[in-house]
Amino acid sequence: MKNILGITIAVIVLAVAIWFYFRYERPFGEGVKAGTLNYVVYKGYIWKTYEGEVILAGFQNKPSLQSNEFTFSIDNDAVAKRLELASGKEVQLHYHEYLGALPWRGYSKFVVDSIVSIR
Repeated sequence: MKNILGITIAVIVLAVAIWFYFRYERPFGEGVKAGTLNYVVYKGYIWKTYEGEVILAGFQNKPSLQSNEFTFSIDNDAVAKRLELASGKEVQLHYHEYLGALPWRGYSKFVVDSIVSIR
């Protein structure tokens, strides 16, 4: 009986670990977004993280519910410091998309890891 209980607990712990990895640690996608940098702020109660927003460029031919804002978190202090000085400029940012956000990584499931260009 103890053996079956131990195996059951091990299987449950392994399943939760696999779920956590695919939901929070493994990137779902990655890409580059371009637009005008609106702001970068450092905020949080327990875990302070850098958060930012880019106003995406482009026109829409018809009314849509699609947002033209890209809200993101930044996990690299050097990238955040460079972006803090670039508010109002055109930027291209490389990001990773996760299926869920972690409080110590930021409030968004989009995490910027590098700057492609600032104009």
